[in-house]
Amino acid sequence: MRQFTAVVNPAAGGSSGTAALLPLARLLREAGAQIDTQYSRSLEHAGELARQAGEQGHIVLAVGGDGIAGCIGGVLSGTDTVFGLVPAGRGNDFARALGLPTDPAALAEVLLHGTPKPIDTIEVESAVHDRASVLGSVYAGVDAVANRHANTSRLLRGAASYYAGGLRAVVMWRPAAYRITVDGVVHERRGYTVVAANSGFYGFGRNIAPGARLDDGLLDVVVIQHAPRRLFFAMMNELKTGAHLKRPQVEVLRGKEIRIEADRDIPYGADGEVDATLPVTVRVQPGALSVLC
Repeated sequence: MRQFTAVVNPAAGGSSGTAALLPLARLLREAGAQIDTQYSRSLEHAGELARQAGEQGHIVLAVGGDGIAGCIGGVLSGTDTVFGLVPAGRGNDFARALGLPTDPAALAEVLLHGTPKPIDTIEVESAVHDRASVLGSVYAGVDAVANRHANTSRLLRGAASYYAGGLRAVVMWRPAAYRITVDGVVHERRGYTVVAANSGFYGFGRNIAPGARLDDGLLDVVVIQHAPRRLFFAMMNELKTGAHLKRPQVEVLRGKEIRIEADRDIPYGADGEVDATLPVTVRVQPGALSVLC
């Protein structure tokens, strides 16, 4: 029977990290599995706990949102450790891309009997990220600013914080001149954002890259070019369904290595965390992580 170590982010979505784990842990134990629970003090600490559990041969469960999922999945990328995810954050976008159920009984079935599947991860190289790995996407522009506002909001939670953060970011935004190099080919564009996507979803369920696949060995690079603000707000609503791809201002490139530069200090984010500015280079790492999904 499988042995799990659950690494919990107690702050994910309030106290929902612990709340999401309790009924799941009971079901896993009733089925005969062993589960050890570790509470992280920070993302760095979560990565350390995950690495230690992996060295002991445990399946590592990330309990929380996209931040801890990306952190732990990144740490385990390139290892033999099997990764599982218990969605308990605000966005849960990577869990959505994996098609994970939210019902504890259904999720327990996946974790107990699912076959590990190899998926791609993203290597991120910049002045801040020294070849770190993340799971879902790296995004540079107005969406990174919006995510920063959402993460620091004290009044709003959940989807409301993302919408309010997006509104504030767009109102303050001025177009940036991007230089995007995809597998050695340079593309110069002016606009709102560039997203290098391994997973299709980000920003609380927005389907930014509907064609992105977790196991195709490629990154989908979505470029939203300059448009009037009123049109950009319309595109934000279309991100729910992927209808934004029909807009002439939206371009999709594909490649294995992408470098994103800009004409000023533009922030970029990775898996829900914003902590750096361009330039950044990202590379797909094919089949680097085994996931229960």
